[in-house]
Amino acid sequence: MGFELSPEEVETFTAELARLREEHRDLDSAIDALEHVGAVNQIQVQRLKKRKLYLKDRIAQIEDALTPDIIA
Repeated sequence: MGFELSPEEVETFTAELARLREEHRDLDSAIDALEHVGAVNQIQVQRLKKRKLYLKDRIAQIEDALTPDIIA
């Protein structure tokens, strides 16, 4: 019982996916930079990691929505 996405929805999801992937990469770089500085604010790093995990989950949700279910 799947559903079809409209072309507009596919376009919206694709744009959001690109934006989320870019933010995920940026957070990865920011976390690495903070950890290599030495004087690390652990609370700030934890917040960034939590945001990064949220982005990863959202990316997976969008990818699932864009990928049709194939019953083997």
